[in-house]
Amino acid sequence: MKRANNLIESIADIDNLRLAFWKARIGKSYSSEVAKYRLNLDANLLLLRHQILTNTIEVGKYRFFKIYDPKERQICAGAFKEQVLHHALMNICHDYFERVQIFDSYASRKGKGTYAAIERAKRYTKRYRYFLKLDVKKFFASIHHVVLKGQLEKLFKDYELLSMFAKIIDSYEAQPERGVPIGNLTSQYFANHFLAGLDHFVKETLQVKAYVRYMDDMILWQEDKKVLKKTHQAIQNYITTKLQVELKPILLNYSSRGLPFLGYLIFPYHVRLTQRSKKRFIRKMNLLQEKYNSGEWDEATCQRHALPLIAFTNHATTNSFRKRILFS
Repeated sequence: MKRANNLIESIADIDNLRLAFWKARIGKSYSSEVAKYRLNLDANLLLLRHQILTNTIEVGKYRFFKIYDPKERQICAGAFKEQVLHHALMNICHDYFERVQIFDSYASRKGKGTYAAIERAKRYTKRYRYFLKLDVKKFFASIHHVVLKGQLEKLFKDYELLSMFAKIIDSYEAQPERGVPIGNLTSQYFANHFLAGLDHFVKETLQVKAYVRYMDDMILWQEDKKVLKKTHQAIQNYITTKLQVELKPILLNYSSRGLPFLGYLIFPYHVRLTQRSKKRFIRKMNLLQEKYNSGEWDEATCQRHALPLIAFTNHATTNSFRKRILFS
């Protein structure tokens, strides 16, 4: 594949930067940091344009906090001006990252997402006798900086762009020369791209027909358990030698016993919520009720937060569960 080149001027284009600002502010309209940036928007965008064109961008001013949904994670939020930069970069670079993705990669991509991945997994679970579930140990925290930079050099030719990517990558470490921060837009692209070569290895070299990946959650299906075991060894070798990361213990089982994937248990002819997803739904709905009762949120705000929770349960057989929780 020919490497992309001469993208810096497009990234620094003032219209692209303005679009990046509007994307970055979504969901943050009442933030004082956003309000301050917007107050001198033209000057801030011109400064960012200058920094991009002169390769003097400033990155690494992170704010750390933890979430517990569904498990404990440390989120790393960049300063708002860095978020604008990230959107400006990906507005232009998105298509180049997209070109190397296979059809069955579902995370952080337009027209894909959780529910598309679930539908694909349902189809394969119905068709094949066995599944093999793989995921990477501490994925975001273990991404190897040198390996990632080498991958980006095969995709892009611009020295200035690669230098900016390197600054963003080097601005964070979970351990020496490893890790990208959960919370950065660039991290979503970097992490998805980090495993794109593995996707092609699985599909083209190993000739796996039934395969779905959502970020580092990888599922393979087969009629023959021995074939899946052999495939696992090949993937294990690729991940260890080429990507320098580790897999968690594998899950190899009959499809009829249920595939745990993205908060669901997928069986050949029906889908259930995992126990963790049920507890999360109950906890979130109770929290909404508390905020409504206290007057912190009005009915419209509660409704807005409840809809995606209910939508999540709609993709499983949960009518009785929902009724029990919502109308108790």
